[in-house]
Amino acid sequence: MPQSPARFTDQTIIVTGAGAGIGRATALRLASEGARVIAADLSAANLASLADEAAGGEIVPVVGDLTQTDFIDAVVAAGGDRIDGVANIAGISDGWRPPAEIDDATWQRVFDLNLTAPMRLSRAVLPQMLARGRGAFVFVSSEASFRASLSGAAYTSSKHGLNGFAKSIAFYYGAEGIRSNVVAPGGVLTGMDTVFHSDYAKAKTAPILQTAPASVEPDVIVHSILWLLSDDSPNINGVILPCDSGWTTM
Repeated sequence: MPQSPARFTDQTIIVTGAGAGIGRATALRLASEGARVIAADLSAANLASLADEAAGGEIVPVVGDLTQTDFIDAVVAAGGDRIDGVANIAGISDGWRPPAEIDDATWQRVFDLNLTAPMRLSRAVLPQMLARGRGAFVFVSSEASFRASLSGAAYTSSKHGLNGFAKSIAFYYGAEGIRSNVVAPGGVLTGMDTVFHSDYAKAKTAPILQTAPASVEPDVIVHSILWLLSDDSPNINGVILPCDSGWTTM
């Protein structure tokens, strides 16, 4: 099935973390391919500049905190009764805190945004997708979801959990026309805070990080996200797709 320059015409797609990084690049590309994009982010300024940059593409900004259930409701309400796809991209890091140094607040904050928010958003959208017998989810996980050496304990655990949740959607609802897949990037130039808050973790992981392929621009990751959201991947469900220049082979 060939790609179309207007693959998402007449479709409504939710993109979280749309103000910056991979989320922003995804929202812009979707709008350029005809989608009505429900752009969710914490920053009103970033969403305003996103709408300006979209240059005629349909961007519906929804400003708020994805860890709050009322904001999840607002995002779904903005999408209306025809939400065709969801790109769960918003996420935060954990300062590379290893298990003996992770504090409760960091653990909870990371899980709230990286795992609980995508679960709540997916749960809210699934009923209407099931009623239509069609829908696509893409979750942005991480190379850290395959191993424990590329982040701290909270981030690593949350991304392992995200993979499992995406597979659960695929298993339970694949026969009902719902597809759920994961893109697991390696290094991406997003501006995410990756400062070490643990000298022990920095010393432990430094030799491993030296083997990593060069980080890429967010646009590189978008190709995989849009492919999985689109009808160009009709028989792909429950897949964890590395987008990492072969890092998983090392």
